[in-house]
Amino acid sequence: MPRFAANLTLLFTELPFLDRFAAAAEAGFRAVEMLFPYDHPPEAVARALERAGLDLALFNAPPGDFAAGDRGLAALPGRREEAERSIETALAYALATGARRIHVMAGIADGADAKAAYRAFLRHACPRLAEHGIALMIEPINRRSMPGYVLNDGDAAADLVAELRGEGFSNLALQFDIFHMQILHGDVTVRLRRMLPLVGHVQVAAVPDRGEPGSGELDEAHLFRTLDALGYGGFVGCEYIPKAGTREGLGWFAPYRAA
Repeated sequence: MPRFAANLTLLFTELPFLDRFAAAAEAGFRAVEMLFPYDHPPEAVARALERAGLDLALFNAPPGDFAAGDRGLAALPGRREEAERSIETALAYALATGARRIHVMAGIADGADAKAAYRAFLRHACPRLAEHGIALMIEPINRRSMPGYVLNDGDAAADLVAELRGEGFSNLALQFDIFHMQILHGDVTVRLRRMLPLVGHVQVAAVPDRGEPGSGELDEAHLFRTLDALGYGGFVGCEYIPKAGTREGLGWFAPYRAA
C-alpha cells in the first residue's frame, strides 16, 4: 500500500501552517511534504512533526524570490552562489526534521548555458547532500503550469538522472509527478514502469485541474496498484488543490487510511 504524504502547502490551508501537521495526522496521514518551510524556524517544523507523529517525506530547497517569479536557481548561470546557499539552508531543515529528500527546482531558463549550469550545480549539490544521507530530487514540470521552466521533459529528466548516477552521483533521483507527466507525455503507467528504478518520490493530483485523485481523467487507484505491484516503497505526495475543502475531499483516501 503506498505511503501517502499530505502536502501542507496545499492541504488544510484553512489552518495556520504549524497547525496543519496535527490536522494531517488526524485525517490518517502518517507523513507530510511541503513546498517551502522557510517562514518557520527548522526547530518549529521539527516540533510540529514530532507532536503529530509524522515523517517529513520531502520539501523544496529555497527557489529564489518566488513572489518575484523565481522558480528555482539551479539552472541560472548568474546565480550559482545563491543556489549553493539555498542548499545549505535546505540542509539545515533536513537535519532538524529528519527529512531524507530535497527537491531542487531548476528555474526559468533556456539554452545551452542553462543546461550546463544545471549539470554543474547538480554535481556540486549531490555530494553535499550525500554527506548526510539525503537524496536530491529533480522534477520535470509542464510549461502550462509553469511557463518557461527549463526541466520540462520527463524523458530528458530521467536520462539526466541516469547520466549523473553513472558518474557516481547515486543520491540523485527523479521526482515522478503524475500530474505533470500526464500533461507532458501521457502514457503514465508505461513511463512509471520504465522509470521507477530512477524514482525517489511520487506525487499525485488529478488532471487537468489539479484536484483530488479520482476527480479527473486518470484512474489514480490503478496507478497506486501499479506502484504496489512494482514494489515501490517510497512516499506518494498529495500535491493537489482541494475543490471544496481538504476534509471534504478526502473520500478518495478512505481505503488507504483504513489500511
